[in-house]
Amino acid sequence: MKNKLIVLVFKVLVLAFLFADRGMAQQKPVSVIFDADMGPMIDDVAAIATLFALESKGEAKVLATIGSNNYPGAGQVFDVFNTFFGYPNMPIGLPKSGAYVDIKDASKLDILGGWTNRLIRKFPTDLTSNELVPEAVSVYRSILSKQPDHSVTIVTVGFLTNLSNLLASGPDQNSKLTGMELVKLKVKRLVSMAGTFTGPVTDPQGENKEYNLWMDAKASKHVFEDWPTEVIFDGFALGNKVKIGQPIVVNDTIKNNPVKYVFHTKVGKYGVGFSGYDAIAVLVAVRGAAPYLDMVPGHITVEWDGSNGWTTNKNGQFYLKERFGSIEKLVQDINKLMQIEK
Repeated sequence: MKNKLIVLVFKVLVLAFLFADRGMAQQKPVSVIFDADMGPMIDDVAAIATLFALESKGEAKVLATIGSNNYPGAGQVFDVFNTFFGYPNMPIGLPKSGAYVDIKDASKLDILGGWTNRLIRKFPTDLTSNELVPEAVSVYRSILSKQPDHSVTIVTVGFLTNLSNLLASGPDQNSKLTGMELVKLKVKRLVSMAGTFTGPVTDPQGENKEYNLWMDAKASKHVFEDWPTEVIFDGFALGNKVKIGQPIVVNDTIKNNPVKYVFHTKVGKYGVGFSGYDAIAVLVAVRGAAPYLDMVPGHITVEWDGSNGWTTNKNGQFYLKERFGSIEKLVQDINKLMQIEK
């Protein structure tokens, strides 16, 4: 009798595992609009590589890649990665006015962005300038208007310029809804690499002024005070602990890969890697926080100078918090995903 009971329990466990696995396989991919200050920083490259790897595994569906700054060649850089990962016609959008870039000609400075010029020369892109790329808000409105209600996850790993402009936008040929109405109807959540929540940042601009918030502080304040859906924040301190990128550089089986090319120029074969701020946001947007991190409820407070705080007097937002084993698991999974080429 005891043996029969053991066999029965074993069968139940096997069936439960099979059904759970089948359920996971049948889950719909997460629809993502990716918004990044692409170039000159390389953490955006890690994020887009992670996103397309998740798409290749059936976990994500990339709807558009959108730039949040006026960096020279940003459209071409997006197109290089979109094309490499098999989506040469992926929609790209860029802000046409009122956008920020930290250095006017950063493309010539190797310390920040010299890699972009070399990348564009080495890998295929049919774009020749940012002028050929549609305006970001128009792309947002066009994409969102065609999606099922409450289905889109927006991942922003750059400035909040586009999202502020989207909220302020009026009806157009894409939708009769205002930007606020369109976001409320079509967006499920916003995941943002922005802010600092567990201590001051080590930034020359001042304590608690995280880069993505203070570069366009007015837009940051507008978006995070008024955004009508759930917001999840991936803060500076968390990403600063997650060092990624070196495994793909030393993987000799990977050749002619723009991700490896960028990392090699910035990290080198014997480097310790770079901070995975943006890749964490992508991973959480697609897989959720639960496999990796805790979520602390509350609401961000953003000042006019771009500094931020956190309050529990209001809810609807969360920041990601490290737990035991979080960093190691994030590093392992992001590095593994970035080595999936197509």
